[in-house]
Amino acid sequence: MYFDELDLSDEVLDALDAMNFEQCTPIQEKAIPPILEGRDVIGIAQTGTGKTAAYLLPVLDELNSGLYPKNAVNCIIMSPTRELAQQIDQQVEGFGYYIKNVSSVAVYGGNDGIRFEQERKGLELGADIIIATPGRLISHLMGGHIDLTNTSFFILDEADRMLDMGFYDDIIKIASYLGDNHQTVMFSATMPENIRKLAKTILHNPVEVRIAVSKPAEKIKQLAYICYDGMKDRIVEKILEPSKDNNSENKLDRVIMFASSKQKVKELSRSLKLKGFNVGAMHSDLDQKERDEIMYEFKNRRISILIATDIVSRGIDIDDIQLVINYDVPRDPEDYVHRIGRTARANREGEAISLVNTKDWQYLLKIEKLIETEIDKPELPEGCGEKPDIRKSPNTHGRKPRRDYKKSAKKHRGGHKKSSKTLKTQ
Repeated sequence: MYFDELDLSDEVLDALDAMNFEQCTPIQEKAIPPILEGRDVIGIAQTGTGKTAAYLLPVLDELNSGLYPKNAVNCIIMSPTRELAQQIDQQVEGFGYYIKNVSSVAVYGGNDGIRFEQERKGLELGADIIIATPGRLISHLMGGHIDLTNTSFFILDEADRMLDMGFYDDIIKIASYLGDNHQTVMFSATMPENIRKLAKTILHNPVEVRIAVSKPAEKIKQLAYICYDGMKDRIVEKILEPSKDNNSENKLDRVIMFASSKQKVKELSRSLKLKGFNVGAMHSDLDQKERDEIMYEFKNRRISILIATDIVSRGIDIDDIQLVINYDVPRDPEDYVHRIGRTARANREGEAISLVNTKDWQYLLKIEKLIETEIDKPELPEGCGEKPDIRKSPNTHGRKPRRDYKKSAKKHRGGHKKSSKTLKTQ
């Protein structure tokens, strides 16, 4: 579908035309019409599918109508991180280039008092669209710097990440400041139980729009080491050994390792540092300033190995990640796709290695079913012992270790030629 087939104003279409965007992505095609109709919407779509434009375009179109109060905050957009808030603010500027008298302000934590005071003054002067992280917005609400009783649009971007970061209660509290007459739109990459719970609490009879998770890039070499828990640390050391050799052609200085909990992230970070590896840890116990510092160090190669929870699986925009290690297999197979999607970006090659104990075998099978690919399962690295015979493990519940997805993959294989540029932002 082309954008000019949607019921969008000339000003919005002119901005899209100036940016050379003609065709909608699937999430935009499905989400924009019900948002324009005033329906609550929950969208399930990955980063990179164009979801930000899926809510910004109809909101800007509505605000352009001139039917909303000039002295009110007409739209609140919640973002899990400062980086995403800044990015959304930039996109508001681009998509709203030809729209007069629509202003936006981004408010987020991790800054000094000067920034907070600037935000306060901006909020008191008034803005149509506020893009905010939850903690910072609550600070302004508690300070009486912002009134949401006349807000018409309440949007949650990357809601699953916000909940992973512990913002559930904050979101509920922010929603309590809204008036009765508002439209809620929520986007999430996955649909776990806590997202369903949140949706039931703050959305009214929503339209659900779901875009199937895309398959991993073909240039990702995927491996799974079948092992016992006690073998994992030794396997990780063997995998990461090239990172210590500055003269090696195979030097690893762009590695992300995912663990299932913040406690495990902390343990791995301490252990690997003691063994001489250059690592940094990213988890929800860190404040925004600490996260920014670690990401800055990693982006500038002062940290070679970033150990993290899923808090960063969709939040890292670095094109040259060499290797992703799943220390723990994710329970949701879509999370696996998000994790390994950090490598092999911008048409580069990459590698993803998962450490699979006997209890996690069933989750690996679900991953293989989703991606319609059997992941290679080589012998363990030298000096790490022999891998367990998964077929004899009581935790596999009699499941066979090999599954053939080639036939089903053929049924789903296909493609189409793009006739024009599509709008994929976030």
